[in-house]
Amino acid sequence: MSDVVAALLLTLAAKNAELCEQLASAQDMLVETAIDAGNMHALVEAMRTERDAWREEAERLARKVLRTG
Repeated sequence: MSDVVAALLLTLAAKNAELCEQLASAQDMLVETAIDAGNMHALVEAMRTERDAWREEAERLARKVLRTG
């Protein structure tokens, strides 16, 4: 194998290792983003549930006022 081919293979191997490292980093960021999105979704659902409960309570109280008023 000539020195030029060996140098080219070494360069390609180094670039491949660099790209693999970048891919692993990007995958880690995607996993973290997915976890954050899941947590945010759970919080939004909890807030909607609480909002609905408050809304139902307000409607119940409004009906009570209308019946007694």
